[in-house]
Amino acid sequence: MTKIAFIYPGQGSQAVGMGESFLNDETSRRFFQEADSALGFNLSQLMLEGPQEELTLTYHAQPALLTVSSMITERLNRMGIFPDYTAGHSLGEYSALVASGVLPFEKAVNIVHRRGLYMNSAVPAGEGTMAAILGMNSEELEKLTNEVTDSTGVVQLANLNCPGQIVISGTKAGVEEACRLAKERGAKRAIPLDVSGPFHSELMHPASQDLSKVLSQSFLEDAKIPVVTNVTAKSETNAVQIQDLLIRQLYSPVLWEQSVREMIDMGVTVFVEIGPGKVLSGLVKKIDRSVTTLPIFDLESFEKAVEELKQ
Repeated sequence: MTKIAFIYPGQGSQAVGMGESFLNDETSRRFFQEADSALGFNLSQLMLEGPQEELTLTYHAQPALLTVSSMITERLNRMGIFPDYTAGHSLGEYSALVASGVLPFEKAVNIVHRRGLYMNSAVPAGEGTMAAILGMNSEELEKLTNEVTDSTGVVQLANLNCPGQIVISGTKAGVEEACRLAKERGAKRAIPLDVSGPFHSELMHPASQDLSKVLSQSFLEDAKIPVVTNVTAKSETNAVQIQDLLIRQLYSPVLWEQSVREMIDMGVTVFVEIGPGKVLSGLVKKIDRSVTTLPIFDLESFEKAVEELKQ
């Protein structure tokens, strides 16, 4: 029997107009309305009309992505389509938790808005950054980042996305020096990322302390569908464990390649990417070309995916 994973993109996938093609449906529209009500401002207008610079702000992008992903998931569920596992990349893990029944949408949208605010204020603008290193293995790159942390400034592995693609994060000086050394030591490319902070690095500890207080008041439920978490790349259902992992996730690397391999080892052959863009589908294919990826980002791709999943 085919095993399915629902996977959810993180920050960077947001785009003006996201989710618009689903608004012909009253139940789907309710997600936009509930987000506006829960947050106390007009997020839906920002999602539909922009401007892109405002939508890209961490504390807007995170609830916006969660809203669209949760809306599409509910529509799939209405069609009788449910996953065997869920997983999300960074912020996308919260969309996975909604899909797995750990958090109700209206509570989750508030949490990720606050998470964005905490991440935004953890490190003053301009002091931290991230970069993608292509063509270097994780052992060599980790050794290099440890050297730079000792000599120049904090920098560490942040996203282990797929073979040959790792994102590093830390102080501006640390990341710049690590990029220079990586190219010297054989990396194909070192690409600075246009981000507002050093996400998934130890510099996010202040944000994790604030997030911990919010999560402790949120009463997470055990997952009805196992969630493969960023921090461990293992499936988890226990609410207490999931809460601890969400706090650690802010300053720990996203083990995306390992998470995908874990789901494949557990029998998953179809990965349904739910939300704007196709980034995760591309990463999954780089990890294992034999699996099927079905990105759902608008109504047309939704209908195509449903047709394939119903076969």
